[in-house]
Parts: sequence; structure tokens; C-alpha cells
Amino acid sequence: MSEVKANMAGSVWKIVVSQGEAVTKGQDIVILESMKMEIPLAAEVDGVVKEIKVSEGDFVNDGDTIAIIA
Repeated sequence: MSEVKANMAGSVWKIVVSQGEAVTKGQDIVILESMKMEIPLAAEVDGVVKEIKVSEGDFVNDGDTIAIIA
């Protein structure tokens, strides 16, 4: 299993995938918004999204788990 983690503090602006969806390495999972910038977070491995741990509008800190891919 692989965890997609926030690389900075910010708000979850948009969730791009849904639970159960197949993703490929490099595919965007969520887009964070911080200091009026959009920061995409991508899958680091091919797999299936097992769990999305955030909702749009949530605030996350650096290192928080965003999603789990298996």
C-alpha cells in the first residue's frame, strides 16, 4: 500500500479521483490550495484508491495522509 501525503499545509481545493478508482503513477489525486496557489498531489504508484481520508474544504498539514492506494 502507498499513502499520498500532503507536502505542505493548505486546504483541499478539489478531489480529482474517487474511492475504488484505478490510478496510474503520476496521476493527480487531489489539488491543495495554499497562498492562492494550486498544488496537485499525484499517486506515486499504480493501483486502486482504497480510501480518501479528506473532504473538499478540509485543512491539512504537511505530512497528513490524503489517500491510500493499494
